[in-house]
Amino acid sequence: MKTIGILTKPKFPDVKRIVKDLVAWLRERKTDPLFDSTTAALLGEPATAQKAQIAALSDMVLVLGGDGTMLNAARLVSERAVPILGVNMGGLGFLTEVSLEQLYPALERVFAHEFSLDERLMLQASIHRHGEDVARATVLNDVVVSKGTLARMIEIQITVDGQFVTSLRGDGVIVSTPTGSTAYSLSSGGPIMHPSVQALILTPICPHTLTHRPLLIPSYVTVEVTLTSRDEGAMTTFDGQVVVSITQGDTVTIRASDHRTQLIRFPDRTYYEVLRKKLKWGDG
Repeated sequence: MKTIGILTKPKFPDVKRIVKDLVAWLRERKTDPLFDSTTAALLGEPATAQKAQIAALSDMVLVLGGDGTMLNAARLVSERAVPILGVNMGGLGFLTEVSLEQLYPALERVFAHEFSLDERLMLQASIHRHGEDVARATVLNDVVVSKGTLARMIEIQITVDGQFVTSLRGDGVIVSTPTGSTAYSLSSGGPIMHPSVQALILTPICPHTLTHRPLLIPSYVTVEVTLTSRDEGAMTTFDGQVVVSITQGDTVTIRASDHRTQLIRFPDRTYYEVLRKKLKWGDG
């Protein structure tokens, strides 16, 4: 780990001091920190890399933020599968591995090779319109096809490997990875899935027919979601961060990506411990 990319969310309290201390600590240990213009502005020095270069140049990416910053990092490094260590400076933090207080002990453990890599399934999605791709994305959590800001339902058709599944009328559908099972899918009534399970979740959002329920399908299939209604403002959202407007007849094609997100994990912290802590199981 000679070169470590740093990604931050600059709006977190006291992040300027934290980043300055971190960069000084890394340099004392003969480790080169890479940071883009956002982090450079906190440090008051020039950027050492463009954001797009961090994946290509880093041995590891250190993320200071919450799950949103982690999702951004996962998309950034997806093709090279650079290990990511998340430091929780946000709220819930299902993806981040350590708290801010554990930052330096965690880095010492990484330098001593006392960690494992947790491979997470990602999705490759594309939007087809009149025979052409108008958008593409690789995501860690989910792809969502939903209504816009207008309070009216949309109608969509869902197929799996070319086999018709259902026509759904409602607010939309979430196609989620196991990692994304604790995100939007969970709040829409979907199941929690252990990240090692190789499957996808189709979770309807406020379906008009209450018999529409979440559906688990194999990870090797191709899902197609076609907007069949003429609703203005319908959209496809990638990881809750990138939004693309869609129109009647557009098809969103979703399949497992060839790439995996590599999360740095420590053996004394289990997935079930994360669930108990974050969801407050057993409290009260």
